[in-house]
Amino acid sequence: MRGLQVSLNQTQKIRLQRALETLESISSKANSDASVVVADTIPLNYEDGVLKGHGTLDLNGEVVATICGVVERVNKLIYVRALRARYKPEVGDIIVGRVTEVAPKRWRLDINYSQDAVLMLSSMNLPDGIQRRRTAVDELNMRTIFEENDVICAEVRGFQHDGLHLQARSQKYGKLERGQLLTVSPYLVKRRKQHFHHLEQYGIDLILGCNGFIWIGEHVDPTEDMMVEDPINKSEQKGSKFEGSFGNQVQERIYTPLETRQNICRTANAIRVLSILGFIMSVEVIMETVSLSISLNIDVHEMLGSEFCVLTAEKEAERRTSSKKRG
Repeated sequence: MRGLQVSLNQTQKIRLQRALETLESISSKANSDASVVVADTIPLNYEDGVLKGHGTLDLNGEVVATICGVVERVNKLIYVRALRARYKPEVGDIIVGRVTEVAPKRWRLDINYSQDAVLMLSSMNLPDGIQRRRTAVDELNMRTIFEENDVICAEVRGFQHDGLHLQARSQKYGKLERGQLLTVSPYLVKRRKQHFHHLEQYGIDLILGCNGFIWIGEHVDPTEDMMVEDPINKSEQKGSKFEGSFGNQVQERIYTPLETRQNICRTANAIRVLSILGFIMSVEVIMETVSLSISLNIDVHEMLGSEFCVLTAEKEAERRTSSKKRG
């Protein structure tokens, strides 16, 4: 709620405050031992022996927190994970990034990190799908695969001497088209088993990048559509200038139906509302917010208004209260 930019009248402020207080009480009861603020004492079992990590301090024989966050325990290591922090990559993270530079044998990407990430030509599938050594011809054709400002989905491979490296050795990774790229605070996207979601009822794909970049676009079946276009075919398409029946087929393939575009915009605005409220991004919460706007017959452009923000907070408080009672 720190970054709330919508203007509220007095009634809406009271309603929103009540909803947030309800959410805070539920959260504090569920995570009373996990959540800490500065100078809170962290309960420990000293018989096992502990290692004090980031965000902790030994003060008068007690371990206290030096930052606000959640207490994490890994074997004997105790540390505090800050809730509001920059993105810290981990191997295996699914990320969404934008190409900033085409360099020799590599692309550099902005992934909302302190430095650009590197995607090597050798770390991705070639258009022909054949596993082989990369040649000088492949390097010359790099711009036919990805070029500046292209949006790409990839996976964190690891850290090397020249920075953070990515890999895209799967058809589910690659260039993203016909959609929207949103940026939220990285702490709002938790690491989960599944970051790729196909929302069948709306005909769109949703990718929740661990780095805070979220992609919403028209659904693409990876088995039917190759990750990247064949450079030869792409050059032939440019040379033909989309003439004749072949051109009509290309235009039909590129065209996104109006209903799908509206669904993309509605889902994007739902994510913006959740980001304003500071709610954790999950496909369930996003879909409930979209369904709420549809059930109330709220237009896409009206979703960013103050009333819908308050309704979303009240709905989330109601959902968590009911789920707590069932539990």
